Amino acid sequence: MSTPTHTLVMTGATRGIGLEAAKELLRRDPGVHLVVLARASSAAQVIPQLQALSAHVSAIDVDLASTASVDAAAGQVEDLLDTGELPTLRRVVCNAGVSLDSALHTTADGYETTFAVNVLSTHLLLRRLHPHLRRPARVVVTVSDAHFGDLRHTGGTFPSPRWTTPEVLFHPGAYPRSGTVRAGRRAYATSKLGGIHLVHEWARRLPDGVDIVAYNPSLVIGTGLARDAGGVSELLMRYVVPALAPTPLVDTPVAAGHKLADAVTGRTVAMTGAYLHRTTVTSSSMESYDSQRENALWTWLESAAQRTGPGGS
Repeated sequence: MSTPTHTLVMTGATRGIGLEAAKELLRRDPGVHLVVLARASSAAQVIPQLQALSAHVSAIDVDLASTASVDAAAGQVEDLLDTGELPTLRRVVCNAGVSLDSALHTTADGYETTFAVNVLSTHLLLRRLHPHLRRPARVVVTVSDAHFGDLRHTGGTFPSPRWTTPEVLFHPGAYPRSGTVRAGRRAYATSKLGGIHLVHEWARRLPDGVDIVAYNPSLVIGTGLARDAGGVSELLMRYVVPALAPTPLVDTPVAAGHKLADAVTGRTVAMTGAYLHRTTVTSSSMESYDSQRENALWTWLESAAQRTGPGGS
């Protein structure tokens, strides 16, 4: 049995493309130790599958909708790295995300849940772990072409994002008729736009040799993402999108997971800050390139982080 030489920390590894990517990463690299950040109940269901591929897999319990829980989980990773129980940190994959049936769901911290999970938890995790990354290193954040909000990219399943200010967007009720399914989908699209903004800002701040990229899997069947979204999104993902599986428009979780693994390992070559559509470096929406908005988001997230815990930036 080989001794692990580096660590990969991953959220969203318990189902869908994340689980398939985790399996593929373990198959490709016997030197990796995979740390799965997930709810204990979810991790318990998949850790045996992952450990069948490699003994170097562990899990840390986390609720990504809780800032205290994210901070505690990141702290556990730091402790294990500092004591040498985990080898050198080379990869962080922020793949977890939620799409909900309204924009009124509220976390224990008082934040709107979609934005808390899809944006804030990513920032909190990275600000604790980025000082431990050793070059060459890569961070991958899973985003979505829902952030375009147009017919070409979403097939009409998502409304266009509606950016205002972080103070508003992280507060429940940020959209017209926030209790509707449409508002929930708008919150998701807007949060994925926020994820791209966050990648751009981190790319400006991370040192040379520590790259961060945004990965868009596009349409994928069977991920379970729409299970809490309600309305037409759930119906389309359950009945219409699977019918497109034989076409190039749609990937299976296995195919998309392998492409995510390509992004993580650098098999898909990309400069820091890049937007990866499956395996192609391309441009995200015009709206996603806004340095003033990105800096404002960073400032708000840092303020939220200071209220959360001791992690330094």
